[in-house]
Amino acid sequence: MSVFITFEGPEGSGKSTIIKEVNEYLLNNYETLVTREPGGISLSESIRDLLLNDEHDMDGQTEALLFAASRRVHLVEKIIPALKNGKIVLCDRFIDSSLAYQGFARGLGFESIFTINQFAIDTYMPDLTIYLKLDPKIGLLRKKDNDIEHNRLDNEEVDFHERVVMGYNKLSEKYPNRIKTVNANQNVEAVLSDTIHIIEQFIKSRGERI
Repeated sequence: MSVFITFEGPEGSGKSTIIKEVNEYLLNNYETLVTREPGGISLSESIRDLLLNDEHDMDGQTEALLFAASRRVHLVEKIIPALKNGKIVLCDRFIDSSLAYQGFARGLGFESIFTINQFAIDTYMPDLTIYLKLDPKIGLLRKKDNDIEHNRLDNEEVDFHERVVMGYNKLSEKYPNRIKTVNANQNVEAVLSDTIHIIEQFIKSRGERI
């Protein structure tokens, strides 16, 4: 069974932790692939370094185009082959990140960012997206307290990260059948439980066992 599941949320929302635990759960019955954006393959990781390195400054349009380029090569070389081999792909970020960060928070607009990314991804949209909703102030504190990888976007003011969350909220309202919201202000165990429940219901809706 091939399923493309993405995980979205603001900085510090716990995506990496939840993906790791979900993967361990699914491995009982399915073949999986865990990957991330930007990154996942050598070329995309190089683009990630450009995008997230504190030493590089760029405008929103350059940022959006680099994310789309990284997404394209990652999709073609890693995600599509895994889906064709019947795997469940768990991806840390995908198109919704660009829509929330560059489209809404940077003020470039959903439509323009979607157009750029539609060229990059063709018809490959996630089957299911888990949105880990979190107060951005809490997320930034989590990253600082837990010494999580610092990147250029962490240097933005809190209002930028608040706009990111607003963007995600609008996307979850626009695509309620695909984007399912989990309260990431809870402890890890509760977040994981809610996430697994959503994924179980989705897989069962496709007539598959879990």
